Amino acid sequence: MKRWLNRPAGAHWGEFGPDDQVGRMNLITPERRIQALAEAREGKVFILGLPLDYPRGQIFASRNGPSLQATTAADGRAMYDWTVSVGIDVINDDRVTMDLQYSTQWDALSHYGICFDADDDGIAEHIFYNGYRADDDFVQPAKGTSPRAKALGIENLAATGVQGRGVLVDIRNSGQGATGLVGYDALMHAIKTQGAQVEEGDFLCLYTGYADLLLRDGDSVKQEQLSACPGLDGSDKALLQWIDKSRLAAICADNPMVEKIDGIEHCKETAMLPLHEHCLVKLGIHLGELWWFGAIAPWLAAHQRAHFLLTAPPLNLPGAVGSPVTPVATV
Repeated sequence: MKRWLNRPAGAHWGEFGPDDQVGRMNLITPERRIQALAEAREGKVFILGLPLDYPRGQIFASRNGPSLQATTAADGRAMYDWTVSVGIDVINDDRVTMDLQYSTQWDALSHYGICFDADDDGIAEHIFYNGYRADDDFVQPAKGTSPRAKALGIENLAATGVQGRGVLVDIRNSGQGATGLVGYDALMHAIKTQGAQVEEGDFLCLYTGYADLLLRDGDSVKQEQLSACPGLDGSDKALLQWIDKSRLAAICADNPMVEKIDGIEHCKETAMLPLHEHCLVKLGIHLGELWWFGAIAPWLAAHQRAHFLLTAPPLNLPGAVGSPVTPVATV
């Protein structure tokens, strides 16, 4: 049974089949992975993820970082510096609790949806990529019941391997006006002047300097410094059109939302996060947030390069709507 009669303007639902759950990750074919492997010329690797206990302070008031606990038990004792009654073995075991989208992360396609009348009956449903629905395709949280995405969970992204060609674009000096928005013209200028090429199936990686500040200052980072970092302008229709036509597979940035908005506003007719709507809902483009490019960016610039082999699978955690990730770039 088809899940929708209407789809949002500009949506590509059904492009990869009625039951597709990975969107434009389908564009990373074996041939494109082989092409990406050619970017690994030196065998040098860069980790593109923050330590999982970053960001610190109050960047995310509603999200919690990791807490390590020695709660695994054996023989009634915490299994930490644990020894058996005989033998020489000493064993440590531990457990972590954290919000999955606290640090360097992937947004699953189940992370963000919109209210849209997909049934053409005058009533808006809670709709996600490819017409999947909050009422049918998610287990809602309730007493004694944990929430779960029955469709579009992060495990679908993990199953693709998440490996292809990364394209780094430094937009630290590209923001326009007081808000530091980067629209189509500014992004195209940065891509051209840096010798980058964004092709079908690529991972577009945006360096804003945000994560550099988090690592440098930790708990003492100043909000005004973070606010000065640029971000994509999701309201720029030319930019959204280019994202569609470029056929890129994913966008990864070192800031918390990839796009930048001037405060949190609730608008009746438009999405609060228009780039999230465009990418996650309409096109099936995954978003990576709070990545770190502070080491690879100067290396690429010094070697007059912009491309690299990227490997970045999330946790294979069925039903999750996001996941920590430790991306690896090989040059």
